[in-house]
Amino acid sequence: MQLRYSFRLYPDTGQQTALAKAFGCARVVFNDAVRAREDARKAGQPFPTAGHLSRKLITEAKRTVGRSWLGEVSAVVLQQSLRDAETAYRNFFASLRGTRKGPKLGAPRFKSRKDNRQSIRFTANARWNITGSGRLSLPKIGAVKVKWSRPLPAVPTSVTVVKDAAGRFFASFVIDTDPAADRARMPETDGTIGIDLGLTHFAVLSDGTKIGSPRFLRRAEKKLKKTQRELSRKQKGSKNRTKARLKVARAHAQVADARREFLHQLSTKLISENQGIAVEDLSVAGLARTRLAKSVHDAGWSAFISMLEYKAERYGRTLVKIGRFTPTSQVCSTCGVKDGPKPLSVREWTCSACGTVHDRDHNAAINVKKAAGLAVSACGAPVGPGAIPAQREEAGSHGFPAGNRAA
Repeated sequence: MQLRYSFRLYPDTGQQTALAKAFGCARVVFNDAVRAREDARKAGQPFPTAGHLSRKLITEAKRTVGRSWLGEVSAVVLQQSLRDAETAYRNFFASLRGTRKGPKLGAPRFKSRKDNRQSIRFTANARWNITGSGRLSLPKIGAVKVKWSRPLPAVPTSVTVVKDAAGRFFASFVIDTDPAADRARMPETDGTIGIDLGLTHFAVLSDGTKIGSPRFLRRAEKKLKKTQRELSRKQKGSKNRTKARLKVARAHAQVADARREFLHQLSTKLISENQGIAVEDLSVAGLARTRLAKSVHDAGWSAFISMLEYKAERYGRTLVKIGRFTPTSQVCSTCGVKDGPKPLSVREWTCSACGTVHDRDHNAAINVKKAAGLAVSACGAPVGPGAIPAQREEAGSHGFPAGNRAA
């Protein structure tokens, strides 16, 4: 399995200038590739091949006056930008044919220097390395200071340097994990759990544990409103507006980072303690069209379930997603009688058949576990969620004692 390990970078002024050049050159090559394809489409000609684009847009372009500055950055960065354009077109055509899962994708668009996210990628043949002092040495950029929050479990295959909307720099390493080492790091257990996700509590477990909802966005709304109001009062194109925009982006980044950290810690804890986990297959897109949209997005259910999926695949756990139309809140978990639908305001109810008093969320979590078949069977079945892509940030060693961390 491939995973991404992200670390904060702290480039100095000269390195920031070099990175800005690399971002700009990669953006120009990508835009040239999109333009060449669009010109060929309008002229009714076949699309140029990747080799032809590489020779024309990089090798020959460096010899011209208008594109001579492409030689100031690593050639690997430019080649990877061309590959990104090819991948974007492949995904677009696969989406048109219906062979690609997920929402429909549009045609690749031109990149702008004002985009919120800028990135460049270095593969192994770019001769980047991690120095003895712990810095990341990049060709034609230099040795950049890195904040190592954890050790890398294996030798990275590539590194992507990212600049986000808040002006922060990150190095994202792609790691091929060792299945045997992962299994040894997290031994099998007999625990099984059912999870009922909600808004009053983020999650209620079938053993009765209730995990509160942090509501990161709701708690930061006052600060976000203030910074957004300050931004709206600045003149467009001014330096003060640029400063205000960065202030807004940093405020949003703090909310997103806090939410991601909470989800990683909780998902890793559940995976480490349980061999089998059952959750509902929620339609977050549908719930986000209701009056609860802001609270649904603030909860981050989709990200949480995605983390459970790839961590279960990595550590040999069983994750079962039951149908979203299963009446978990209507069925008595004691006698199995369906008591009928109830409004959201009803948090406790008494079964008309057996007289058992149920907490709505706890009862639903037990029914989720039963519907998944985890209540009566051992949970050693393999998980089959399909191919797991490289995640943006993997939980790594969070939640584990220091002695068990991967070297």
